[in-house]
Amino acid sequence: MSSDRTYLKDKKRIVIKIGSSSIMHAQTGRMNLEQIEKLVRAVSDIANSGKEVILVSSGAIPVGTHAAGLKDRPSTKAQKQACAAIGQAHLMMVYQKLFAEYQHTVAQILMTKYTMIEDRSRRNARSTFNELLSMGVIPIVNENDTVATDEIEFGDNDTLSAIVTALVGGDLLILLSDVDGLYSDNPRENPEARYIDTVDVITDEIIAMGKGAGSKVGTGGMSTKIAAARIATDSGADMVIAASEDLSVISRILKADHVGTLFKAHKNRNFHLIDYLSGGCSE
Repeated sequence: MSSDRTYLKDKKRIVIKIGSSSIMHAQTGRMNLEQIEKLVRAVSDIANSGKEVILVSSGAIPVGTHAAGLKDRPSTKAQKQACAAIGQAHLMMVYQKLFAEYQHTVAQILMTKYTMIEDRSRRNARSTFNELLSMGVIPIVNENDTVATDEIEFGDNDTLSAIVTALVGGDLLILLSDVDGLYSDNPRENPEARYIDTVDVITDEIIAMGKGAGSKVGTGGMSTKIAAARIATDSGADMVIAASEDLSVISRILKADHVGTLFKAHKNRNFHLIDYLSGGCSE
């Protein structure tokens, strides 16, 4: 199914999520600086156009893994948190330097699920986002892997980006990954898999399509992206899943080109963010 996307040109508050595999060299596990620079330029141009933009960036653990001299991805919680602490600093240093070249100031926001569950911290987080955006600052968000426990972690930045979108009242979420959209089956295994241009409503059939393989670097597969789409669309935001190989896709989405799979917003009057965080959903 295809639909008119012209209205995407009018989106004002945009959240963009970039996956680890999109900003790392798969062969070496090091940062892909050319790709990150293209991302920064694209985000800066959105801000220059008068829109508000929030970047949710993965990558802290793989960046920290390389910086710590580890050959393999850390397997223990302590190792992951140590690598996250190292990598987050390295990643933000690169973002700050590159955004500064385009005359933009960035701010780091690290979150855990507790930030959203506890009423006061959730209100404070929303106020901080709104204040930064009013100042023209670009928030860069990641999960606070350094302190997160199994009980208070989001687990993937697809979910985190959708929660941020709902929290700040964003009207468009763009998920950039190593897949170019939703297919009826895993296209890497089934050459007859059908590409889905637009999803009007997330049905059981759509959820069943979310069995596509995830990337080797990141943690989120298609099922997490569909779960993120449920949060975003129920909160009143449209969401697009698109491939990050060519980051001009960001501007193409905002020009209403038919790239990526569009999940159309359908504001749920009974939407409560806390329901999603606790594993349920008000219908």
